[in-house]
Amino acid sequence: MLHKIKRMNHMSPRLRAFLSEPIGEKDVVCIDGISHELAINLVTKGFNKAYTLLGQFLLMHKNEMEFQRWLICCCGATEREAQESTNCLKEWCSCFL
Repeated sequence: MLHKIKRMNHMSPRLRAFLSEPIGEKDVVCIDGISHELAINLVTKGFNKAYTLLGQFLLMHKNEMEFQRWLICCCGATEREAQESTNCLKEWCSCFL
């Protein structure tokens, strides 16, 4: 438990907020690392909710590199956006799945 608390201290406020509760009906822009511009690109591709992007991550068997490449190539993410959003989804999975 102490390890988990220490880890939470190193997280951005946005990541902490995302991990604080089940995914529910959160918009994709709530995922840490997703900028407004990237959210627009994702919405136009049908990824308007956080759970739809999580589904894509799970379809890729939580393969971080593959998911990041997909975000960059198909959705126009920067490397930083891809890394941060992948980390956010990975952390969410470790907390809730």
